[in-house]
Amino acid sequence: MKAWAILGALCLGAVLGLALHQGGSQRSIAILADQATLVAELFLRLIRMIVAPLVLAMLAAGIAGARAGGDQESGTGRIVLRAMAWFVAASLASLLLGLLLADWLRPGASLHLAIPAGTSKPAGFDAHAFLLHLVPVSVADAMARNDTVQIVVFAVLFGAAIGSIAGPGASRLRTGLSDLADAMLRLTALVMRLAPVAVFCALFALFARQGPALAHGYALFVGGFYAAMLVLWALMLGAARLLIGRRIGVLRGVAPSMLLAFATASSESVFPQLAATLEADGVPARVVGLVLPLGYAFNLDGSMLFQSFAAMFIAQAYGIALSPWQQAGLLLVLMATSKGTAGVPRAAIVSLAAVLPAFGLPDAGLLLILGIDHLLDMGRSATSVLGNAVATLVAAGPREAMRRA
Repeated sequence: MKAWAILGALCLGAVLGLALHQGGSQRSIAILADQATLVAELFLRLIRMIVAPLVLAMLAAGIAGARAGGDQESGTGRIVLRAMAWFVAASLASLLLGLLLADWLRPGASLHLAIPAGTSKPAGFDAHAFLLHLVPVSVADAMARNDTVQIVVFAVLFGAAIGSIAGPGASRLRTGLSDLADAMLRLTALVMRLAPVAVFCALFALFARQGPALAHGYALFVGGFYAAMLVLWALMLGAARLLIGRRIGVLRGVAPSMLLAFATASSESVFPQLAATLEADGVPARVVGLVLPLGYAFNLDGSMLFQSFAAMFIAQAYGIALSPWQQAGLLLVLMATSKGTAGVPRAAIVSLAAVLPAFGLPDAGLLLILGIDHLLDMGRSATSVLGNAVATLVAAGPREAMRRA
């Protein structure tokens, strides 16, 4: 889907919505906004339709492949261990930073949107009920309800079980899960072709009802996200400097890849260039070949920062207060559902859609973000490129990071 089509739909919807808000009667505003909201809701149903099979297939396939693909080559285990430790730490830092800055800046608090009918309210934290809820009585029931937490638990266990089985049968299962994930990615791409229509209708309805107050919230959201992104860059570079010392200078060569990712809003498009740059600057080829693909699947720092920041923006826009326990749960679920979706168009939006209902947040809030998502995707793509370059250097270690392959 062309980014300019979505941005054009955003602008047109906002302008026409504002015009109706200023010059239309209350009756005409209500009728036209209701019709536009219906179209937007149909798009959201298509997104919900994708979530359960996508999360199940991608998580199970990724875990099964990781367990089955262990490499016994000398030194490889150490490299993988360092990479995974960095992935976990960077993921948690990205998600936590998004939560904290959104709590501080409160970019959605000025919107005062009404909670859509049928949205479940978040309950107070109950450790006993939470632990019982983790395990599904039936995975079919969990998928029917789009209960992402239970789907994640089943997918992790199912993937680990498949990865522990040897033989052609397990290989066929892994291939089948990968094929299912690919099919769901293709379906996602097809659904996203309707995004401009949904964005136009959603923004038209919102601006018709709310007026110019929405523009202030958007400015705070975009500005706050980019401020959080710069803080994350500083944290990653500071941590890397402590771990690998002066060899962090290799990252100067990564700047062109980051600029290209920013311009194209795609970190995948610069993968070959990034790999070639790291190898040319002395990172061993086997480290690059092992860590960089893993990072593209499991270390999308920009996307994780966006998802936690956006989730809190949606909660604030609808006046929903999440307790510290609920925010911690949100962080952990986002940590799991964000993995393995590197090739999905608007991947962060799809992952976010999987999580919102579990915490009583209206998924209608996604349409607030979808119209400006390209502007955000530019920043998170550049951030993910930097994060994966840093992860590769850290995994190589201080002694190997500048050694020629």
